[in-house]
Amino acid sequence: MEPYTEVKVRGYEEYCREVERHRGKPLFSLFCGDKNEQGVSWCPDCVQAEPVVRKELTHLPEGAVFIYCLVGERAYWKDPNNEFKRILKLSGVPTLLKVGTPQKLTEYECLKSDLIQMLFCED
Repeated sequence: MEPYTEVKVRGYEEYCREVERHRGKPLFSLFCGDKNEQGVSWCPDCVQAEPVVRKELTHLPEGAVFIYCLVGERAYWKDPNNEFKRILKLSGVPTLLKVGTPQKLTEYECLKSDLIQMLFCED
């Protein structure tokens, strides 16, 4: 059995739907900028952070759900009123979030394996 499930979503509504669907399980989300046809995000920090975070997914608690969420185009992200900033209080991408808790890693913190492991492992 896969120890965790990965779900890929784009945009705030899809994100909320998946959070609802998996309520009750340990939920973690990585928020990144949209990718172009070549699969490269407009956010250089996201490009660097994604492989680091993915390498640590083995530390997720059993039964966890990992939501990989694309936040949209750069222009949408830059709008201070977008739902991610307004409702989820995200300040930057990449952000790795333990859903339903204040625990999160933002931007350069997402490049630190030890911080990612702590976020995944702590109760």
